[in-house]
Amino acid sequence: MRIVQGDEIAFVEEGNRHRGGRFRNKQLLTGTPGTPGNYALSNVETFGDFVSPRHKHNFDQYRVQLGGAFEFGRDGNMPKGSVGYFPEGTPYGPQTSSEDSLTLVLQFGGASGNGYMAREELRAATAALQEVGAFKDGVYTRNDPGEGRKNQDGYEAVWEHHNKRKLVYPAPRYQAPILMNPENFAWVDSPSEKGVQTRLLGRFGERETDIGYLRLESGATHAAIGARLFYVLSGEGTLGNYAWRSESAIEVGRGERGEFRARTPSELLFIGMPTLQ
Repeated sequence: MRIVQGDEIAFVEEGNRHRGGRFRNKQLLTGTPGTPGNYALSNVETFGDFVSPRHKHNFDQYRVQLGGAFEFGRDGNMPKGSVGYFPEGTPYGPQTSSEDSLTLVLQFGGASGNGYMAREELRAATAALQEVGAFKDGVYTRNDPGEGRKNQDGYEAVWEHHNKRKLVYPAPRYQAPILMNPENFAWVDSPSEKGVQTRLLGRFGERETDIGYLRLESGATHAAIGARLFYVLSGEGTLGNYAWRSESAIEVGRGERGEFRARTPSELLFIGMPTLQ
């Protein structure tokens, strides 16, 4: 198990980026680089100048809108409190924001097995490409395209530079991203744990990744079995020998088991990681 206290981590201004606009990142938890199950869980701050063209990923993504709002063109909007699942291979956007925004973002390897690039790999490839071209509003333009494309999606260009091969996107399982309104889902009492409720938003794909909320009354306990990530929205308590509080990020690894115990009424987001073995 791992736990980090988000309120002790500073936001970092991201300079050489493949998307447009000002961007600050607070990295909370990461997986193992080079593996199909690698991931990055971050708090992300963007501002009114953020822009990203319509594009798609070769990895999965969850977004939880903690503050502000985002617009995704014909795919809909994400106001504060909403949750989005952006599956690999599914196009979305363009993405814009007319206000400052705070988002909890999880990007992780999906069912295709393509994995997810580590942040250090992303930065190195972005810097290398900037020597022979430029990124603007999420698009990479080469100074001398040679026999290749002059303009290309920024992330796609970075991925291909790092991996030295063409990015082949997985066939889309969903026609559009899934944008959710959590307040319209009911809380369900646990049949075996007193004072515990869950609000499941969805379970997706053959690898069964899921997302939802966990609510604990003061003194209540919940047995968590990995592989799961948690983000504490409110309250405080313990997980074994670890203490958690608002903004804590927690990983219960595959095959691990831990007991959450709430000292105060608490609410946590949970995400079940896909089974990729």
